[in-house]
Amino acid sequence: MKEIISAVFIVLGTLFIFISALGILRMPDLFMRMSATTKTATLGVGFILLGTAIHFWEIGIFSRAMIIISFLMLTAPVAAHMIGRAAYFNDVPLWKGTRHDELKGKYDNESHELKS
Repeated sequence: MKEIISAVFIVLGTLFIFISALGILRMPDLFMRMSATTKTATLGVGFILLGTAIHFWEIGIFSRAMIIISFLMLTAPVAAHMIGRAAYFNDVPLWKGTRHDELKGKYDNESHELKS
């Protein structure tokens, strides 16, 4: 039973990582690519780690996997936000189909702080 559950989690994680790779190929600009890959790759790696922890079923491996999953869930969105913010400040072009740039004119170009 343990092998089936771990295999389900590993296959589910692999599918999420595959969807993440498709997002990199199919999305038209950097910001959409980052959104697609950050969410799905984080879930994919989390599911693979969870499946591995269930497969080995040792407290040391399980606790390490949970710590790594927690670390990924905390740092991946922050890193994607910082990369996206840096790309926006460096004038990386938005997709031509973007209708509205909600940040245009709201950032101070010298201090890079959001104007209120």
